This record gives sequence, C-alpha cells and structure tokens, in this order.
Amino acid sequence: MSSFIQEVQIRWSDLDPNIHLRHSVYYDWGAFCRIAFLTDRGLSTEVMNQLQIGPILFREECIFRREIRLGDTVTINLKLLKAKRDFARWSIVHEIVKNGDTTSAVLTVEGAWLDIARRKLSTPPPKVNEVFSLMDKADDFTWLD
Repeated sequence: MSSFIQEVQIRWSDLDPNIHLRHSVYYDWGAFCRIAFLTDRGLSTEVMNQLQIGPILFREECIFRREIRLGDTVTINLKLLKAKRDFARWSIVHEIVKNGDTTSAVLTVEGAWLDIARRKLSTPPPKVNEVFSLMDKADDFTWLD
C-alpha cells in the first residue's frame, strides 16, 4: 500500500475576514480527498450509482492546529482509523499539512454505506471491500467487532 496524498489549492474565496482558511474548507477538502481516493481506486460516483450505494457520514470533527494562509502549499492524506471487517462502518482520519511539514489540522470522519434505492444502511458489495482494503491504516488502527 502506498500513501494517498492529495494536493489542494487555496482560493481567495476560501479565506475568512482574518485572512486565513475558513473552517468549513477543511471539511470540503476531506470530502474531496475521500472521493479522489475512491475514484482513483475504481470506486467512482458512477460505479457507486451502478452498485446503488453511497457513503454517508455520522460524525465529522476537525482539530485545528496551525492556520493556513493564501500562498501556503497544502496537502491532505487519509488513513483508515477503524473499520468493521466488512467495511459496513468505518472511520477515516485526514492530516492536513501545509508547506510540507506543518500539520495544520486533523480531520476525522465516521461513516457507513447507504443503499440508495432502499434509503437504509447496508453491507457494501465486494468492490467496496476491495477498495477500502487498499487504504493505508493509521498507526492506531483497530477493527470494530
């Protein structure tokens, strides 16, 4: 497994009156990174639509450590923090890094899979297991039993 690192761009509209990154942008970047990972590994939105599934979030939390300002270079990664063995439930942690070496924020999400036809939580099909198995695991990763 190789790390998945996504570079993101800071736009003028991402800034708040203090001229640093607006808090909600961190959450948008997390979603962007997760979907980019899934798409890159063959679980695009088109495939999810064909499989009649979609990821949903129960909780999203961001711990802010260092401000990000216009002109900073920013990357975001993702690692699996917790998961059921069938990947029906999972937690993913993202580290948002500026200028190559400063952790600016740590974003954690808890989610599951929704059967979009029935509008109910479901056990995902094998394609999801295949893709989630490719995700790096956090150092403190645990299986949910």
